[in-house]
Amino acid sequence: MPQVRPMRADARRNYERLLQVAAEAFAERGENASLDDIAKRAGVGSGTLYRHFPTRQDLLEAAYVDRLQAMAARADDFAAQLPPGEALVEWLNEVCVGTIQVRGMKALLGSAVTDGNSVTVAACGTCLKDAARRLVEAAQREGSLRKDIEPIEVLRLAHGVASASELANGQGKQIRRYLSLLTEGLRPGADA
Repeated sequence: MPQVRPMRADARRNYERLLQVAAEAFAERGENASLDDIAKRAGVGSGTLYRHFPTRQDLLEAAYVDRLQAMAARADDFAAQLPPGEALVEWLNEVCVGTIQVRGMKALLGSAVTDGNSVTVAACGTCLKDAARRLVEAAQREGSLRKDIEPIEVLRLAHGVASASELANGQGKQIRRYLSLLTEGLRPGADA
């Protein structure tokens, strides 16, 4: 097995600067921000960008992996403070708001809750799926969520709520309303 050498100091600085600039560019312009512009703003050549991040998806994932992990960690905060059904709804609200507030996050969240093929998406997806699973199972035990609901379904529906709210006014003002409509359909007895 080949030994992985640590990055040189200048390569590490370029990597960190690219991540910082990419997060800013994706937040401003969405996931289709110009990679050449990102490299230029970071003060590096396009070759350096592609050496660190061979694809747009690689850069998008690296720029937001910390944010997705923090989003997943918030599930435990809500679970410690609220009854299970409320914790799930509050966490879903935060997930939806986060995906709208930071352009580019919605595409990454969508990738994370599918069967993504990259290691980073798999790690982010696993983190979010685990958080959703804990909240869903607690709400099901409490009796505030139908037993036939899968955690991945809840995440995918949250992605849909964020998209619907964005279509309504572009600012996410309808997220609470749409989550309320969604969660009514996820309660026991709603499948009749």
